[in-house]
Amino acid sequence: MRTLQYFTGSFVFTAVGLVAGAGVGAYYSPGLAGIASTIFIVAVLGVLETSLSFDNAVVNATVLKDMTPAWRHRFLTWGILIAVFGMRLVFPVVVVSVVAGVGPVEAIRLAAFEPGEYARILTSAHAVLGAFGGAFLALVCLKYFFDAEKDVHWIGALERQLVTVGKIEAVEIGLVLLALYGFSRWVTPDESASFLVAGIFGVVTFIAVDGIGTAMEVDPAQMASVHRASAASFLYLEVLDASFSFDGVIGAFALTNNLFIIAIGLGIGAMFVRSLTVMLVDQGTLASYRFLEHGAFYAIGALALLMLVGTVVHVPEAFTGLIGAAFIGLSVWSSILYNRKHHRRTFG
Repeated sequence: MRTLQYFTGSFVFTAVGLVAGAGVGAYYSPGLAGIASTIFIVAVLGVLETSLSFDNAVVNATVLKDMTPAWRHRFLTWGILIAVFGMRLVFPVVVVSVVAGVGPVEAIRLAAFEPGEYARILTSAHAVLGAFGGAFLALVCLKYFFDAEKDVHWIGALERQLVTVGKIEAVEIGLVLLALYGFSRWVTPDESASFLVAGIFGVVTFIAVDGIGTAMEVDPAQMASVHRASAASFLYLEVLDASFSFDGVIGAFALTNNLFIIAIGLGIGAMFVRSLTVMLVDQGTLASYRFLEHGAFYAIGALALLMLVGTVVHVPEAFTGLIGAAFIGLSVWSSILYNRKHHRRTFG
């Protein structure tokens, strides 16, 4: 029962979202069949977003556990507003506005009255979004595995080698830049330049956010430093969530091209990710499952690669979700085996 309490707000939001979805369905597709279809799509989008973003919840929990209570609360309140309304509703409108060279009001008009054209414009930016998000997430993954101070390894033979490679200064940035150059040769010629620029901005964004975090490193003697470090972590999590959401927003057009239905469905998923994050932090799940964090970062690396590959060929959203779920599931299973083995050594 205690576990279900973490999801109370998410279930309430889901109920409100389904009612709102019914209203959108009644407006665009009058009739019982249209309303039922819209509610179903909203529900499916919510489930997909939740399943695809479990690794996001694990990484969120990893960062949140070291933040001050005040900044943790801010992320779980302001942060979720940014995630639900900013990235799932406002951000696509901004992208369409920039790509189409129209004002935000015109972009909203397209979303409301010409959803097909709106979807076409947003989808045309897939290569740019994939380059930015793929570069940023790749650096998030590589920084974790290249950390010279990392002493807990899940796949030891591989991860010990990665730690050794990580001793080379800025090696992860060099590898990502090489990958961006390679993929830029495979995308269509008219997208090559914009792909490279977007990827470089993804790299620069990571360097900036990581640099802010380093500049605000915690001094245990000064609580102000702790708050500054937590503020940097808040910024890092927001950029991370933005990178995760790119693929979900674009992929949602496989089910519907209606911005409002997509925003409601993905918003429901974002709320459940928030609830999962809180549960993981409060129950100390990361400490209980030794390799869960490793699984999440492997999933992030896979997502980064698939985002880049997706700029060249179509990658089914279900495949992306299954890869992430497989890494998470295997890491949990390995953690359980480790705990049993440790228990036998300690008490057997």
